[in-house]
Amino acid sequence: MKFNKPQTLADISKLIDCEFIGDANFPVLGMNEIHVVEPGDIVFVDHPKYYDKALQSAATIILINKKVECPDGKALLISDDPFRDFNKLTDYYRPFIKATATISKTAVIGDNTTIQPNCFIGHNVTIGNNCIIHSNVSIYDDTVIGNNVTIHAGTVLGANAFYYKKRLEGYDRLKSGGRVVIENNVDIGAACTIDRGVTADTRIGEGSKLDNQIQIGHDTVLGKDCLIASQTGIAGCVVVEDNVTIWGQVGVKSGITIAKGTEIYAQSGLGHTTDENKAYFGSPAFEAREKFKEMAYIRKIPEILKELKNQKKR
Repeated sequence: MKFNKPQTLADISKLIDCEFIGDANFPVLGMNEIHVVEPGDIVFVDHPKYYDKALQSAATIILINKKVECPDGKALLISDDPFRDFNKLTDYYRPFIKATATISKTAVIGDNTTIQPNCFIGHNVTIGNNCIIHSNVSIYDDTVIGNNVTIHAGTVLGANAFYYKKRLEGYDRLKSGGRVVIENNVDIGAACTIDRGVTADTRIGEGSKLDNQIQIGHDTVLGKDCLIASQTGIAGCVVVEDNVTIWGQVGVKSGITIAKGTEIYAQSGLGHTTDENKAYFGSPAFEAREKFKEMAYIRKIPEILKELKNQKKR
């Protein structure tokens, strides 16, 4: 998430009432999660296990809960609770604004686009040309939809990321200030849910086709010309490269990459990064040919046991 205009280290420190280490005029351009940070971004870290990763990341401002040596060319914001203060910044720079109409006056809708009855379209939504948005679709604030997109009834674009911190009093939600971006020539089936990014974009690539009842988690990036069958659930921060096919009832773990041309067979549970142009099956999923061999061997076990028993009788 980039700010509307550059801020300074002193500006941010004042907003969240914390100490800083670095030049008061150090430029701050935005805030992002660790996997998408760029120079000028704030990243937060609140566990020693991840200090080095945050300090050595592309981010140049680290919101951290301990005074540590500041790397050259960077700045620190010292907070007793970086998670809380990251939420404060999201609230300030991307606040929730309640709707006053079913289609916001700030929404931009392209030529020859049809919006069926009972749709909700939030603030600062952009919808391209020649789209069809069927009834009861909810499109949350800041969503971007390209040209020639079809979205079927009951789909929700832009709900909150499923991202929580466990505290003594219960779960604390990391607030979502990112977007959903749907590129050109995408079809989305009925009752799908695509969550917004925490600070960046959840993206559906050009030409991809989604069946009904599919969940796409926050900050996941789906490539071009992917095909996903119904009841598939893809967790957050997954990279799905181009021309991937995922059949029905597949579950995908967060933070992995599904390589170009991968095919995942129905009812599989994928928990690791794949290799290009290979098929996977099972839960946990393995390369399909190896999995089928294993299943064939297992089917032979009764026959092998019977033969061993006969040999003993001899």
